[in-house]
Amino acid sequence: MPRDTMTSLVQKIGRQALVTFRNPSLVGDKAFWDNQGKLQSLMTEIRAADLKIAPRKVDCASTPLPHNPPVTYMHICETDQFSMGVFLLKSGASIPLHDHPGMYGMLKVMYGKVRITCFDRLDKSTSVASDTQFKPPLLPFQRDALRRSILRSVGEFTEESGPCILTPDRDNLHQIDAVDGPTAFLDILAPPYDPDDGRDCHYYKVLESASDSEDKKAEAQGQKEVWLMEVPQPSDFWCGGEPYPGPEVNI
Repeated sequence: MPRDTMTSLVQKIGRQALVTFRNPSLVGDKAFWDNQGKLQSLMTEIRAADLKIAPRKVDCASTPLPHNPPVTYMHICETDQFSMGVFLLKSGASIPLHDHPGMYGMLKVMYGKVRITCFDRLDKSTSVASDTQFKPPLLPFQRDALRRSILRSVGEFTEESGPCILTPDRDNLHQIDAVDGPTAFLDILAPPYDPDDGRDCHYYKVLESASDSEDKKAEAQGQKEVWLMEVPQPSDFWCGGEPYPGPEVNI
């Protein structure tokens, strides 16, 4: 049941997000981590009913694709410091592997289940060896765009799970897949995407090496190193918009 209080839970989350991220010079110090912990606690509490969102049923595929985006977004609020909204994924939909340059993020499932696959970039100066081969083979100009990365984690999250957190240096690249039906999650990004300020969204694909001996060695040590290549936004992914039905958030 939705909470009947003078201040809605999502309003409290918005205010705490502003407190947490409003002073970039303090990001990373003790006060920041304390405030992020408070935000995480509030995010842990929130449920779909608090946003007046009802779980969707399994989707009917009869609607023509151009009018039936696999993912939609409900905008809640945005400031210079953070953005907050809800992503809704249809059954079987995915948000492809993408990054969040210089950004923090917090994601909390509202209903359904998601699988989140997270990567970390290694040193940007790491270059691909000339004798490393990929399947399928790459063109010379493509090799210059490769980035050595680590597959950090693969986990499944439901409404009973705590928030999934990303930072500029950890779990910053991820792919999100709907599992076993439609799903939705509340999403906070700080600061928001802004191409004019160096925070554009880039998409990637994981490349397979023709020789996997290095990967096997890394996996034996508990980490899987992979090569990622930046690609255009996949043609089968786009995000539509829909109205947010929940309590207003005033910042």
